[in-house]
Amino acid sequence: MMLRSAIGELGAYEAIRRTVDVGYRVAELSATRLTPEVLAELRRAQDDFGFEVCSTSASVGPEGAPNPSLETEFDKVVADARAVGAGMVRIGMLPIPMLRSLDGVLEFCRIADDAAVRLADEGIALYYHNHHVEFAKHDGRFLLDIIADASPHVGIELDAHWIQRGGLDPVRVIDQYAGRVKLVHLKDYRIGWPSAETIDALERGDHATYQAGWKGLVQFAEVGEGNLDWPSIISHSLAAGAEYLLVEQDELYGRTVWESLAISRRNLVALGHEALF
Repeated sequence: MMLRSAIGELGAYEAIRRTVDVGYRVAELSATRLTPEVLAELRRAQDDFGFEVCSTSASVGPEGAPNPSLETEFDKVVADARAVGAGMVRIGMLPIPMLRSLDGVLEFCRIADDAAVRLADEGIALYYHNHHVEFAKHDGRFLLDIIADASPHVGIELDAHWIQRGGLDPVRVIDQYAGRVKLVHLKDYRIGWPSAETIDALERGDHATYQAGWKGLVQFAEVGEGNLDWPSIISHSLAAGAEYLLVEQDELYGRTVWESLAISRRNLVALGHEALF
């Protein structure tokens, strides 16, 4: 997901080359339509750099999204995963309109679980990735737990930042899904300083601008640049059976993607995790 702009500007081959130069050798593919041209460049990069794709992405719903639909493009989902040697496919999020009601969430679960069974027949495992909305409650239960129970053939891809933003301890949730989580997203949770513009807005009485800036103090961050307990998150992820720990950052706040990736790698190495690369 972090590389989608770079792939559009530089091409997939060059984007992967620069990623390898930073020190990464595995990626998850998301938010980029895998056209024949993109797939050809990806395969060439894999051959030239020994690069691995651990997972591709799919969606639920009509065609047209960057990630192909499990309902209407199932064969493409399978073909794309096989083209890059990925044994896992993940759903980044359920369609927002399905969050209108519990019935909509359960319909998503039915579709996803049926797709997981079909993918398993093709030798591919399906996973669901959380954001913070999955920690909304229905009758006292988190939506993530409802989704997990209602789609038992779907694995769980946990995102440390979004768990924290949802109000829970990432370690606790990772432990809860031990044995079912094979993919974990590593991105930090940072509280930023208010900008001068935010403070100026308050002083001139522009409360709408001030409130928007104040809410923006909750930020994404490079691994090790925020407040999350990475030694615990990583050790518990590995103990839970996670096979891939994927660095990701939704917003870069002026840094380039390569600068951001380099900072996360440097901090993870400093924590003693160079072997994970």
